[in-house]
This record gives sequence, C-alpha cells and structure tokens, in this order.
Amino acid sequence: MTQSVAPGRVRTREHTEKQRPRRNANQRRLNIAAYLFVAPFMIVFIVMLLLPLFYSGYLSLFTTQLIGGQTFAGFANYVRAFTDPDFLAGVGRMALFLVIQVPIMLALSLFFALALDSGRVRGSVALRLLIFLPFAVPGVVATLMWGYLYGNDFGPIAQAFRAVGLGAPDLLSDQNMLGSMMNIVTWAFVGYNMIIMYAALRSIPTELFEAAEIDGASQWRVAWSIKIPGIRPAIILTVIFSIIGTFQLFNEPSLLHALAPNVIDNGYTPNYYAYNLAFTNQDVNYAAAIAFLLGLVIAVVSYVVQLSTQRKEARND
Repeated sequence: MTQSVAPGRVRTREHTEKQRPRRNANQRRLNIAAYLFVAPFMIVFIVMLLLPLFYSGYLSLFTTQLIGGQTFAGFANYVRAFTDPDFLAGVGRMALFLVIQVPIMLALSLFFALALDSGRVRGSVALRLLIFLPFAVPGVVATLMWGYLYGNDFGPIAQAFRAVGLGAPDLLSDQNMLGSMMNIVTWAFVGYNMIIMYAALRSIPTELFEAAEIDGASQWRVAWSIKIPGIRPAIILTVIFSIIGTFQLFNEPSLLHALAPNVIDNGYTPNYYAYNLAFTNQDVNYAAAIAFLLGLVIAVVSYVVQLSTQRKEARND
C-alpha cells in the first residue's frame, strides 16, 4: 500500500524548506551586527587592559641591572616584596584604613539611605543631591581643598582654633595623617554608596512594608528586619568597591606629600609606592610585581568578605 500525502502538507513543507536558508541568512546578519557593536569595546579592552596586564606580568619576571641589562629573575621580585618593609608597611596602613574608614563610611551611607527612603525627611530630593554632590568633585580637587583646610599655617581650621585661644591640632602630622585621609575619602564617597543603597531600597516590594504596618512593626523594626536584609547584595557590592578603592588610594598621598613631605614617604600606600618605583626609581620590573601582589591582596580580601557573607546567609536560611 502506498501512503498518500495531502497536497497542503507538501506545499507547507516546501515553503518551510525555502524559508530555512532565509532565516539562516538573517541570523548570520544579526550575529555579524552584534559582533560589530561589541567589537569597539573588545578592541579597547584587549589593547588597554589585557595586553598591558600580560606585559606587566612579563616584566615582573625580570630584573634590570646597570651592568648586564635585563635578566630573567623568575619570582625574585615577588620574594623581594614579601621582605620589603616599605611595601609591608603600606599594606598594613591600608588594612587599618579599611578596618576603620570603610565601616564608618558605609554606616553613614546606610543611615542616609534609610532616612531618605522612610519618606519622613523634608526636601529629600535636594538633600539626596547635596549628599551625592561631593562625589561629583574630582578627587584631585577634593584633596587640594581639604589640604588647604588642614594646613597648620594657613588653614581655616587652625586659624579658628587660634582665634579662640586654643592650640591648633596638626592634622597633617604623623599621628593624624591617616585620619585626615579617611575624612577626605568618607566625605567624597558617602553619597556614592548612599545612591546604590537607596536604589536598592526602592526596589523592595511595598507589600512587605504594608504587611509589617498591619502587624504593628515600628520603623526601626521594618528597617532592621526588612530593608537591610533586602538590600544585602547592594551592601556587599559597596563593601567590595570600598576594598578595591582602599588599596588603590593614590590621589590623597601624592598631593598631600607636598604639604607633609616628612610624614608621607614614597611607600605610604602600596599604589603610591608602585608609582614611585616605576616613575621615580625607574624600577619598572619590581613595580610590576608590586602591582600584581596588590591585585592579589584585593582579590583575596574581596573573596573572603563575599564568602563570609554567603555563609552567613546560608546559616540564616
């Protein structure tokens, strides 16, 4: 017996087979267009990031000597860094900076974000803009401005203390320099972190707040039990950004060095130390090793923070 096929089905199958090459051609054109859109970014990413990164890794494995030129040294530059008192002192100083400044800055950011989200603050739009405004000031300008305010001889803070007959504190002394830098960074980045947290707060479903109000929960209880847990990913993001920014501190020591050269040495921060090694001491190979170790420190600290947070969330669940 022969099985007959309806003419309509035959025409449909033929039509489908004719349409298939056209669909494939359209898909290829879409893929080509997508690659063309992505290509400028990929070119800049490879040329400006990946190639310099690989080249720096290559340089870190060599040493340059006055006699003999550049010779392969393996991991000698990395071993040298672990015994370099200037590098270790800079890392320890930034670790102290991280432990003190970052919690204060993020606590202020969270406080402002919760206050603005509560709806009980008058002029919240203007206040949000005022808090964010310091972040719009370039870091160099902010450091120069605060350096003027800190000045022991000409700064208005010192002049105000002298006007009331009090001894002016030396805010650029060895004991106060790190705290003065903490103040600059806090002033500049509180608004930035506040905006991230505030945007996360606005995305929390309002049904949760309505249910809490029906249960008679106070504003403090709502903030502690609903809002803060709801924006935990945003808080972790700001923590990681702050860790990266702490170990990349450069503008503040480089500009305040002119006001306090006896306090800020070439290794005050690891990033500033790598810069001085490369462009002042002309030790590019060792500077590349310092940069890679600094990146490793940032990656390890960020991973530990993220891992500890995930474990806490797993225990709470």
